Amino acid sequence: MIVFWFIVITVLWVGFLLLEGFDFGVGMLQQPLGRDAAGRSTVIGTIGPVWDGNEVWLVVAAAGTFAAFPGWYAAMFSAFYPFMLLALVALIVRGVSIEFRGHVESARNRRIWEIALCVASALIPLVLGTLLGALLHGVPINSAGNFTGNLGDLLSGYAIFTGVTITVICLMHGAAFLGLRTLGEVHHRALSASRMLAPVTALVVIAFAAWTRVDVGGVLLSWEEFLAILAAIAVVPLVYAGRSGLAFAATSATMAFVVISLFLELYPRVMVSSTGAANDLTTTNTAAGHYSLAVMTVVLVVLLPVVLTYQAWSFYVFRRRLGGAARPVEGPPPPGPSEPATAVVAGSEHAPDPAGELTRPAGPINRVTGSVIRLAGPLFVPRRPPKRGG
Repeated sequence: MIVFWFIVITVLWVGFLLLEGFDFGVGMLQQPLGRDAAGRSTVIGTIGPVWDGNEVWLVVAAAGTFAAFPGWYAAMFSAFYPFMLLALVALIVRGVSIEFRGHVESARNRRIWEIALCVASALIPLVLGTLLGALLHGVPINSAGNFTGNLGDLLSGYAIFTGVTITVICLMHGAAFLGLRTLGEVHHRALSASRMLAPVTALVVIAFAAWTRVDVGGVLLSWEEFLAILAAIAVVPLVYAGRSGLAFAATSATMAFVVISLFLELYPRVMVSSTGAANDLTTTNTAAGHYSLAVMTVVLVVLLPVVLTYQAWSFYVFRRRLGGAARPVEGPPPPGPSEPATAVVAGSEHAPDPAGELTRPAGPINRVTGSVIRLAGPLFVPRRPPKRGG
């Protein structure tokens, strides 16, 4: 049961960084790739329906750690309290930025929220990646399982580079996701960004695997590190070939295997003590009782399929690409001067206003109405009277 719940915690972290990873990447890229209001709205619109659902994985990972490994939870949150607080603030700013930028009227205020979104999206994976790296590198823990160091003890070179690695993968992951979910100018910019980021990501992942080998000892790569490097290298030819779907799958595999490698290098430990191996926190000495783990397993078996089904359905419903060249709305004549014109975005079921915000659905009802008007229109247009004497 203890091994099972360590696997569950690993899967939850993988799910969070896999799903929220492209959200973070999109947030970081919305400034360079969305060069105007409409472009930035298209970029953010790709994650608008799913970003809040993806954050659930982090909440469940923290709750699962608290319930399954209370000793690990207590030591980790005590040691990394500044990290947790910074990540929490960044998560709040990121969510508020996504919501508020669509409600402010001033272009200047909207720009402020967009910059806040970019900064918060970069800060979250950097902080959480540094935390995961510090768990493996080691922090001062005494024989009672209490953290005895300071902030400087948490910021080792390996921990910081782990945070940088996670952040770079998120950037590449977001660029691949935008290439898969957009059309038009944003799509071409996403492909260009992917081609620049792919070689950098591959080099960073290779350096991360090499540093991990030095940090934990050993020469040969583990299977998960080898697969992470292989997936990162595979991204390069895929993005240059324009295979957006396969490139996104490769970045997903890269993120998954990097996170898996961190947890497998930890096991059976959950926190390494820099004061001595005898003070390491392990799955055994931090786990909850058997009854608690059994009850949690029943809850997991019941609720996890529901969450997975809901998220799969959400991605299916919002699978259409956004952006592209605008074409006129079919149907009634164009509006007068007092009514702003609208357009249908190719590949999207919404019509953007001149500022780039979603305003009016252009779905099947509008298309049917337009078709009826085009067919029945000549019946209601009065004919010109014939010219006399002509």
